[in-house]
Amino acid sequence: MTTDTNADPSAATSADLEASPAAPAEATLTFADLGLSDAVLKAVREIGYETPSAIQAATIPPLLAGRDVVGLAQTGTGKTAAFALPILSRLDVSAKKPQALVLSPTRELALQVCEAFEQYASQMRGVHVLPVYGGQAYGVQLSALRRGVHVVVGTPGRIMDHLAKGTLDLSELKYLVLDEADEMLKMGFAEDVETILADTPDDKQVALFSATMPAAIRRISKQYLNDAEEITVKNKTTTSANTTQRYLMVSYPQKVDALTRILEVENFEGMIVFVRTKSETEALAEKLRARGYSAAAISGDVVQAQRERTVNQLKSGKLDILVATDVAARGLDVDRISHVVNYDIPIDTESYVHRIGRTGRAGRSGAAISFVTPRERRLLGAIEKATRQPLTEMKLPTADDVNVTRLARFDDAITAALEQQERIAAFRDIVGHYVAHHDVLEADVAAALAVVAQGDTPLLLEEDARGQRFTRDDRPGRDERSGSGSGWGSGGSSGARPEREGRVTHDGRGGSDDRSERPERRPRSTKPMKAYRIEVGKRHKVEPRQIVGALANEGGLSRDDFGHIDIRPDFSLVELPVDMASDVLDRLRDTRISGKLIEIAPDKRGGAVRSEGFRRDAPPRGDSRPSYGDRAERPERADRADRADRPERKPRHK
Repeated sequence: MTTDTNADPSAATSADLEASPAAPAEATLTFADLGLSDAVLKAVREIGYETPSAIQAATIPPLLAGRDVVGLAQTGTGKTAAFALPILSRLDVSAKKPQALVLSPTRELALQVCEAFEQYASQMRGVHVLPVYGGQAYGVQLSALRRGVHVVVGTPGRIMDHLAKGTLDLSELKYLVLDEADEMLKMGFAEDVETILADTPDDKQVALFSATMPAAIRRISKQYLNDAEEITVKNKTTTSANTTQRYLMVSYPQKVDALTRILEVENFEGMIVFVRTKSETEALAEKLRARGYSAAAISGDVVQAQRERTVNQLKSGKLDILVATDVAARGLDVDRISHVVNYDIPIDTESYVHRIGRTGRAGRSGAAISFVTPRERRLLGAIEKATRQPLTEMKLPTADDVNVTRLARFDDAITAALEQQERIAAFRDIVGHYVAHHDVLEADVAAALAVVAQGDTPLLLEEDARGQRFTRDDRPGRDERSGSGSGWGSGGSSGARPEREGRVTHDGRGGSDDRSERPERRPRSTKPMKAYRIEVGKRHKVEPRQIVGALANEGGLSRDDFGHIDIRPDFSLVELPVDMASDVLDRLRDTRISGKLIEIAPDKRGGAVRSEGFRRDAPPRGDSRPSYGDRAERPERADRADRADRPERKPRHK
């Protein structure tokens, strides 16, 4: 059976903001209509998804019914949710052996799919998902498999290794997914994929997703899938030639500041800022209002009357910025929308086309800017491939860029005030009186009046610690976690890396052999510190700069927030401020370093962190002894090497 789904963006605009009350709301298909479990539906609502994409609407029902499925759709159409949601809806949490196996061509995609599963299972208790890929230590994977996992997401090579070693038991496997099957074949995994398929139960349900259908995929489908339903999604993803499309590489904690700078330098009339979830709409709108912008939020939770008022304010110019989710902004047609900002880049190309279609209408020019985190490079590539239009990388506006704009606006304000001659005449007498009685220059009085008018906020922006927070070595490198060396400190630029300058070696000393070239040591922060344990160490080839960069970028920490860092074989200890906010710790719990979840938690030992790993105020070379403070804080002898393992001492000659 073959189903051909035409994913025309124009057909998905039934949720019109300005629809009359008589418009049939039932016309829009929702996730609740697909038959998903209550827990999965609750997670979907928490995430902010409101309507399924074409591939999701077509594949979820047959997968829930137990049918094998072949889904043909481009990357970025929402395929992960298409197979993850039905699998989780049918999962038996009480079982300990793997019930679902997802094969992915790359470790990056495997991690992305694993994170999606964890997000969709957030309202289910006891669901364990394990990423399995080459380059990660076997010990981490083996211990997780022994404890029991429900879903395994991995690359074919590492899955084959576990099967050969007998460490992965697929005897109770119920669901198998081949994600981006054509890519796996291109990378030479065809034989591994067929071996894995043959080594799994015959009664399993199989879902195969591919962008194309080469002969090899067709053969695998006929041989290993049982009466599969073939679903093809054709994307008519076209974007307006009147809209310029750009993107900015930025980490999540830096998005608000990046958006603020863009608002300062871009000459916009009206703007829609798209976010991924309902909860983020009002939170971001409030932050923009606090910065002096006229902003409001709309989402699926906003009643129709309030939506209409907000849209009318946007049309009339009383409102400049609208923060919205995808569904809330569908059907929105406001001529003065000159800019669309994808604060959260959409996970499917259809949504991207819908979003930027809000600008550049009726022959007017428009601009679309997308914020892309290092992990989301793949989504950016999918958008470029689907729309057949490259996005131009933009640089973060510098303080000088912002100041040029501010001075121009200040000049315009003075020019406009000078046109009010009647008011100018009255104030001219007042200024003349002050000059005569205080013996000051008129220019000084004018400058003083500008200070009064400006208030406490300085007219010109200076690069502060937030804008120049880290040197290149402090940020994550090109590893599995970040995928890019570009970041906030350089405004996304990729300039040449300084030769060994400021590099931190394991013993905490600078990498330069010439002591006179070493940067001056910064004094240690006076903040009270607390030791935290993270589950990455020497075995995972972790360096101090990766820890600093990852925690700082994910938690919005500054360099002064770090104390000692001690890297042990299987874990590391990091000193962080005692008064660190709970929401910062929550964000840090989702941090991955070298692809591994760090599972940050307070160190139960309670002692000081040893100084031999790394610290910002590393001691001189002659003083590298561990510092435990009070003797009671020293580790127990059980933590030290067993005396029996030590070589026997030779007797000393008398």
